[in-house]
Amino acid sequence: MFVLFQVTGRDELAHYASSLILPAIAVVYFVKVKNKSLFFSLFLVLYSVSELLVFGEDIVLYKRIDYYLGNSLYILAYTCLLIEICKSISIKQLIRHYFIHILVLSVLSVYIVYVLQNIVKPFVSVTNEYYVELVYNMVLLSLLSTALLGYFYKDNVKSLYLFLGVLCVVFAEVMWVAYTYVAERNLLNLLSTTLYLVGFYFFYLQSKLLDVKREELNMVS
Repeated sequence: MFVLFQVTGRDELAHYASSLILPAIAVVYFVKVKNKSLFFSLFLVLYSVSELLVFGEDIVLYKRIDYYLGNSLYILAYTCLLIEICKSISIKQLIRHYFIHILVLSVLSVYIVYVLQNIVKPFVSVTNEYYVELVYNMVLLSLLSTALLGYFYKDNVKSLYLFLGVLCVVFAEVMWVAYTYVAERNLLNLLSTTLYLVGFYFFYLQSKLLDVKREELNMVS
């Protein structure tokens, strides 16, 4: 439905259709997955609620409340996913074995946030919105770096799927920034939504796997 509405120029209907995709995936998760994680569940719930806010845009009196509320929910959702990744990682061991990786990823993250803020800045007239975008991008890049470090640390299929999911979502966010602030082209919107869908598919796959380090699996076998 999203693709059909998008290619036929019905952008508003396409926006509504795309907002139902990720909540539908969340429903599948809660129905199909037995051993649910608290923070991952919170991530899906908060993200889904933010997506569904689009259906209340016409009844909101203060038109910018959907911007602040929606982005706040996204930030909280990504923070919950960040906690989900961090809770099974030993920070001390991570720093000991991957200090250079952490340093390089930190520098890259700061640079990418700087680039994204420069893209957004000309289109943001309110100072508060600029800082919302800043916090949003910082959390997003921290999530990507942590997911990659988590894969290095655990070296298992679950952490790989989690990293691939985060990677797809981050690229989708970058595509969405380009679509929103640079050029409203249907191809960018299609690529962004497709990447979101692929990313959440990887999230679903990892949720069905045990979080065991590869070396522990080798000891068991």
